[in-house]
Amino acid sequence: MPSMLPDSWQAVLGEELDKPYFQQLTDFVAAERREHQVFPPEEEVFAALAATPFDKVKVLVLGQDPYHGAGQGHGLCFSVRPGVRTPPSLRNIFKELKDEFGYPVPDNGYLMPWAEQGVLLLNAVLTVREGEANSHKGKGWEKFTDAVIRAVSDRPDPAVFVLWGNYAKKKKPLIDADRHTVIEGAHPSPLSAKLFLGSHPFTQIDEAVKSQGHEPIDWRIPDLASV
Repeated sequence: MPSMLPDSWQAVLGEELDKPYFQQLTDFVAAERREHQVFPPEEEVFAALAATPFDKVKVLVLGQDPYHGAGQGHGLCFSVRPGVRTPPSLRNIFKELKDEFGYPVPDNGYLMPWAEQGVLLLNAVLTVREGEANSHKGKGWEKFTDAVIRAVSDRPDPAVFVLWGNYAKKKKPLIDADRHTVIEGAHPSPLSAKLFLGSHPFTQIDEAVKSQGHEPIDWRIPDLASV
């Protein structure tokens, strides 16, 4: 596991890496990588933090754990690498964006353009064994990512926290809802798509971002075939 956090997060999260739970977590993930295929690759475990610096976070979207299929998880929640088939939850996200803004559904599920605009795409658990969802749940990642959520909440600059589904909603007590905007809703997975589709979360996010004095997010994902 990488021992170094991205520079912008080092000051607010660096001490987490010295705590006993993180040492145990590091040992666990190392043992898993020796015995199994683990996603994302070691160099991409902190990819969400690397893509969205601490002082640039406008929106925090909380996922649960990485995609566990070969080549899928690359460190940003809901996102997949270019060339990987768009998973069902992300397809529903793109359907909702088309409904809200008329944006065409892109030919890829690579959400790096969002991350680069200040959307922190954070999973609560940052690693997973191939083919086994939630296999790294309860091993210590939740303590670390709770610290990420608290760090953004404690920041003077307000942000928008997006909690889709019951798992994410349980994190609401970590957030100072008096200073930040918390948007809760159904998860975009096929199991709850009927509640997610038509809920217009992205319009709510944009309105909140603008009210906080920030530029709204351009949610369009460019087609890679035309790049």
